[in-house]
Amino acid sequence: MSFGDVATKAGGGGSPEDGGLGPLGDRLSLGVAARLSRYLQVLTQARKMGKETISSQELSEYTHVNSTQIRRDLSGFGKFGKRGVGYNVDSLVSQIRKILRTSGQHNIALFGAGHLGKAIASSDIFADHGFRVVAVFDQDPAKIGEQVGPATVRHVDDLKSVVEEEDIVVGVLAVPTAAAQELADKLVDAGVKIIFNYSEALLQVPPEVTVHTSSPAVDLLYALYFYLT
Repeated sequence: MSFGDVATKAGGGGSPEDGGLGPLGDRLSLGVAARLSRYLQVLTQARKMGKETISSQELSEYTHVNSTQIRRDLSGFGKFGKRGVGYNVDSLVSQIRKILRTSGQHNIALFGAGHLGKAIASSDIFADHGFRVVAVFDQDPAKIGEQVGPATVRHVDDLKSVVEEEDIVVGVLAVPTAAAQELADKLVDAGVKIIFNYSEALLQVPPEVTVHTSSPAVDLLYALYFYLT
């Protein structure tokens, strides 16, 4: 099942296309969840740069979401900003994380100790949003025992016990396409319900498992569309 299938299932008030909002107890529609995640990414970086406030227009410039849509999205959950002042960055980061239910700490298992895997493990990209790489796996015997970011590389055979010990909720696949499905099967068997896939594989998983595939080529096509139009 894809991220879109899960995110729109039992969606909140409003139409799915428009991304209608509902109470915090409701599941967000895909459109709202995607936009809030983009706002959070910009706000997190703005906070690291020392910004204390940010306007809807600034958010619009960085996210390519219309400022009116931004104000509508945020006003659906409460009154966060002040006219002429903008939004308090710290407060809005905290509120959006609550809305997205990512306020706690979430543990990640990373597969692949190659160049991409090492870059992911050493980056703040996940830590900034409450995700922690607690385990790194690889099938290459030569890499077992290496230090990659904060973790020591383990063999995939240890996966099931590590998932239980470390309370892992997300598996990240930074592996060749040919290896991705087998590893996804192992994650499912170990009880992991969220898989973030950096390969080009079209993963087949049970309906209760969410897969999100990240492709630089798709992001480039998206950017190219706006450049050409």
